[in-house]
Amino acid sequence: MNEIIWTKTDESPYIASVSLRAMLDMMLKKADIRLKVLDISLAGRILSVFNMADDELEILSNIIKNPNANIIKLPNISATISQLKSAIKELQNAGYDLPDYPDEIKNDNDKIVLEKYKKVLGSAVNPVLRDGNSDRRSTRAVKEYAKAHPHYMGEWERDSKTRIACMSCGDFYANEMAKIASKDEILRIEFVDKNGKKTIFKDDIDVKKGDVIDASYMQVGELIKFYKDEIKKAKRDGLVFSLHLKASMMKVSDPIIFGHCLRTYFDEIFIKYSDDLRYFKPENGLKELFTTLGDKENGNKIIYEFKNMLDGVYMLDKDTSNFHVSSDVIIDASMPQLLRNSGKLKSTDGIWRECVAVIPDRSYAGVYQAVLSDFKNNGMLNVTTLGSVSNVGLMAKKAQEYGSHDKSFIAPDDGEIVVLSDDGLVFKFNVSKGDIFRMCLTRAEAISNWIDLAKSRAKSTSHDMIVWLDENRAVDRQMIKLVKDGLDGVWYEILSPEKACEKTLQLIRAGKDVISVSGNVLRDYLTDLFPILELGTSAKMLSVVPLLNGGVMLETGAGGTAPMLSRELQTQNHMIWDSLGEFLALNASLELIKTPEAKILATTLDLAISEYLNNNKSPQVQVGALDTRGSHFWLILYWLRALKDSELSSKYDEILAKFEKQKDEILMEFSKVQGVGVDFGGWYYLDDKKLQNIMRPSKILNQIVDNA
Repeated sequence: MNEIIWTKTDESPYIASVSLRAMLDMMLKKADIRLKVLDISLAGRILSVFNMADDELEILSNIIKNPNANIIKLPNISATISQLKSAIKELQNAGYDLPDYPDEIKNDNDKIVLEKYKKVLGSAVNPVLRDGNSDRRSTRAVKEYAKAHPHYMGEWERDSKTRIACMSCGDFYANEMAKIASKDEILRIEFVDKNGKKTIFKDDIDVKKGDVIDASYMQVGELIKFYKDEIKKAKRDGLVFSLHLKASMMKVSDPIIFGHCLRTYFDEIFIKYSDDLRYFKPENGLKELFTTLGDKENGNKIIYEFKNMLDGVYMLDKDTSNFHVSSDVIIDASMPQLLRNSGKLKSTDGIWRECVAVIPDRSYAGVYQAVLSDFKNNGMLNVTTLGSVSNVGLMAKKAQEYGSHDKSFIAPDDGEIVVLSDDGLVFKFNVSKGDIFRMCLTRAEAISNWIDLAKSRAKSTSHDMIVWLDENRAVDRQMIKLVKDGLDGVWYEILSPEKACEKTLQLIRAGKDVISVSGNVLRDYLTDLFPILELGTSAKMLSVVPLLNGGVMLETGAGGTAPMLSRELQTQNHMIWDSLGEFLALNASLELIKTPEAKILATTLDLAISEYLNNNKSPQVQVGALDTRGSHFWLILYWLRALKDSELSSKYDEILAKFEKQKDEILMEFSKVQGVGVDFGGWYYLDDKKLQNIMRPSKILNQIVDNA
């Protein structure tokens, strides 16, 4: 039997798949294809590191090395400490004997426990599975649908006060150093204090000839000065203050950067109640603080003062501020939404207002500045005539996982952080206590594959190709050398991120298609930014990851809206997660299976997706209208109709007849359950029985599917 791996992940993508997968199993088993589900959810990974469940991420890490690997990966949580603690609590309440996350290391057991939990934090899944580079684009059918059904784009006023703020000195951009390894070598990272005492941060770092090594640090003193200035200016100008980071992916650096902002914004309260707040870690956010303070004598008084000072801060909803949880505001989702919404965010009074978008490190802030300036000067994009932006992104072999893994550290005191080889000094940074250091390796193999993938895309299209690299940035200067050596025979431009964005907007406004070629972080940002502007969502993109060993992983959509959509389901039993990304991935996955049945299924699914789009069967916003569950039903019905004239029709005719006959009753069953809150049994560790009842509420449909 042919096999497609389907990942169990978290929140909306996983919840939606409970509805979809039941019908997909019905369709695929008749063609001798099965979906094998492997659990890479946050809860599943916690249990696996304590040997309470199989380590299915480890199983997947071996599958990706198989040249026949065929994997559909849904978005997963990159957990912050706050999310991890909540998941641990849920699992403990469910009966699992898990230790608490140790905030302080008091003994050897705490060290062991912390090391286990570190394996789950942040971007723990993607670096393991992304053993290939990214080729992400919209299909023709999706693009034509977007043009025919343009989504909302807010008009910008030329005199809008909304602005983007980033550091001008002391950030990662300013302090970066980089080199291309001239030979195989072993590196180590050391901290040397003012008295010459050495501490090894990391050793045995295996570097191969041709790898790009880069390192940098953020000066926390300059960061705090920057925050103080921007907070003061935001209050002076009457702007909503908003902080935009990637604390989920950059699990070491960005939560700390978030914490310094929180500490600076509420400085008066921290000074006034220093005894009560001395154990609080600002990087954990106000949500955890308020929970902790609720048990203290002064707790309610202090909470009141914090909430009172939130005036003028970006509010995600009436109870959740920008400062509640570091991972609640994810820059690659939050900034595109701000830009398409006339540059406005919701303030504490519930009104949408102009804002300052604070992006401390300037490495990529210019991308969003370019969009802001373009919208103010040229007006909103005309979606009906807009060209398309695809992306070839460098991400294989943990490329440029900045601030997220085992080579990121906080300086414990004033001194030096040095990177050394057996031959001597590689990099040296003079640091102050609290400064944030990060180092990355980008493997030569990954870079070569990325360049080849870009060349292949350029040759297969007539699209303009822009390489987003900044000659004034240390690591990009090294990458430019390699790109120029490798991209022979095709036309391309190399531009800094801000200039590349300006040029891209100019081209797509003229109706032209563009290939963006970028490093890992920009890949993450651009594959949300342009799809949200072009299509209204990044969930409608086809994301193909050709694995280095020959297999393929297909990634579905992006998870930036996953928490919000899960909350809507919880409160209204109405869900608008659009599974189009899963439909597109399945179509591409079937094309990889070399059997006549799979070929027919792929061809007919492609027709079904076109019908799904042309008839506007995506989930609708209004409660009571077609939601995710109904959209799944329509996709399968269109697929069955497309199969009617195929050589496989006899296998599906009976199911089609039942779907057609009872269509209206099934859709009514989906509609009538909406409007009332539901209980998942958890957030990270969901009750399977409850979830089945919620996501498969049609008894008529269930009987057809389960008995097919």
